[in-house]
Amino acid sequence: MRLIAFDFDGTLSDSEMTVLLAERAGVADEVAEITERAMNDELSYAESLYRRAELLGGLEEDAVEEAYDAVRLRPGAAKLIERLQAEGHHVAVLTGGFERGVERALEREGVEADSIVANRLPLADGALTGEAEGPLIEGTKDDALAALADDLDVPMELTVAIGDGANDLPMLEVAGLAVGFMPKSAVRSVCDAVVASMFRLGKVFEGYGVLTKR
Repeated sequence: MRLIAFDFDGTLSDSEMTVLLAERAGVADEVAEITERAMNDELSYAESLYRRAELLGGLEEDAVEEAYDAVRLRPGAAKLIERLQAEGHHVAVLTGGFERGVERALEREGVEADSIVANRLPLADGALTGEAEGPLIEGTKDDALAALADDLDVPMELTVAIGDGANDLPMLEVAGLAVGFMPKSAVRSVCDAVVASMFRLGKVFEGYGVLTKR
């Protein structure tokens, strides 16, 4: 068994949860600028998330649920997850994004991740509070990956990480196999392979012996 750790926004999904929320809050441009700076490693992820959450404060719960319902997996992602699980691998989602959006997207495609490590935007009195909470704000994905590997008794050399942005760098650097999914320039240099589709990712997995060749 291997531990396969996917980033979500920009990797398993081509949706960006903060963008979907920001559009409904009328702060899309401001949120996009902060997100881009964080993905290019110009701003710490924690600082960027706190800033974005503050901008989203006051967004009503109905609009929040509507945004999460709009989150989608990339074409071929669900089948790839099923294929990995069928071959005995543990599929995890490690994301600075939001747990509810991940769950909704997976449910829509009829698949489940074996583990989800994600953040949350708390609600109070029917609206977002403007705060953010969760293990991957101050915490980093390398620690999350190592903790999961330890829990599952999987050696780090048998871990696989797939991501695209600067906050994925820590897990990509420590994983046994690091794959960039249309990665930002700051990420590309640490990747063993770079792909732009779930089909190509499957082929990379076949090439590295993670999946049986078809």
